[in-house]
Amino acid sequence: MTEFKGKRILVTGAGKGIGRATALLLAEYGATVVALSRDPKDLETLAAEIGCETYAVDLADPVATREAARAAQPIDLLVNCAGTTTLEPFLDAKVESFQHLYNVNVIAAAVVAQETARSMIERGVKGAIVNVSSLSSWIGFEDHAAYCASKGGLDGLTTVMANELGRKGIRVNAVNPCVTLTPMAVKAWSDPAKADPMLARIPLGRFIEPREVAETIAYLLSDRASMINGVALPVDGGFLVN
Repeated sequence: MTEFKGKRILVTGAGKGIGRATALLLAEYGATVVALSRDPKDLETLAAEIGCETYAVDLADPVATREAARAAQPIDLLVNCAGTTTLEPFLDAKVESFQHLYNVNVIAAAVVAQETARSMIERGVKGAIVNVSSLSSWIGFEDHAAYCASKGGLDGLTTVMANELGRKGIRVNAVNPCVTLTPMAVKAWSDPAKADPMLARIPLGRFIEPREVAETIAYLLSDRASMINGVALPVDGGFLVN
C-alpha cells in the first residue's frame, strides 16, 4: 500500500510498543517516518529496519522535547504515542509520579503538537494528529492513579486541540486502547489474579496486539477519516459494553 506516500509522519515513542508498531505500519503504507523516542538503541534498530529519521530525547524534559519537535519539521501527520506508567496504590502515590507521568503523557504531547501544528499552518497543510490515550482515562484501574489522571488529561487536551486546530484544517483524535501487549502492559498485567478478571470483561476474550492499535491510528490519520475530529475511540474488544 502507498496510502501515505510523500507524507512525513512523526511518531513519538516510536522505539517500543504501540509506537514502534505504528512506525513499522506507516512505513509499510509508504510514509517517510520520523521517529522520536528516548532510547537511542531502539531508534537505531528501527532505523535499520525502515530507514527512518530519528531523534533521541527524554520526553519528560519539555525544553528538550520542544527542540526535538522543531528539528523534526516539516511534518504532515503526527502520532503522539509516547507514554509511561507508574504503579502505586492511591494512598501511596507520590507527587513525583504524577509530575513525571504528566510530563511524558500530557505535556510532551502538547509541546510536540504545538510545534507540528504551527509548521502545518505556516505551510498550509491540512494535517491530522492522533494522541494515543487509554481506556484508563475512563476506568479507575487499581494502582493506576497517576496514569489514569494523565490519560484523562490527554483526552481533555485532545478535545481542545480538535476544536481550535480543526478550524485550521487539522483534525485531532485520540485512540483509547484496552490492555495492549506491549512491554509496559506485560509488566502491569503480569499477575493472573489481576489479568483474568480483566480478560473476563472483554467479549472478544483477549488483550490487544500493538498492530491492531496501529491500524486504527493509520485510519484516523488517513483521508478516509476526513470528517472525524475530536473523537476518543476505544480499541477495547468490547470492554465498555460489558
